[in-house]
Amino acid sequence: QVQLVESGGGLVQAGGSLRLSCAASGRTFSSYTMGWFRQAPGKEREFVAAINWNSGSTYYKDSVKGRFTISRDIAKNTVYLQMNSLKPEDTAVYYCAAAPLYCSGYGCYDRYLYRYWGQGTQVTVSS
Repeated sequence: QVQLVESGGGLVQAGGSLRLSCAASGRTFSSYTMGWFRQAPGKEREFVAAINWNSGSTYYKDSVKGRFTISRDIAKNTVYLQMNSLKPEDTAVYYCAAAPLYCSGYGCYDRYLYRYWGQGTQVTVSS
């Protein structure tokens, strides 16, 4: 059974940093794309970043490019989201997700491609 467990959320001031982790278990993810999504109150869940597990190719929502970095540690089966220069508009619940395919570019944005989801971790950025 696939499990994705996020950690690392919290409260931070604007301009600060957080690193989210997603520990993945239950299968090998060599043919998967791992993604981070977020959902703010009253809004749709939106794509943030994705990484192809084997190739390491990465994709980002335009508003986080240059501030967020997605990476993975294959030995630890863990995906990370390093978030720098955080803004109040980054406040949301952040979800880790796994899609059983390789995607590229805007193809990674579709949340319905992702089969497995974590429980989410709250990120709050104060102004």
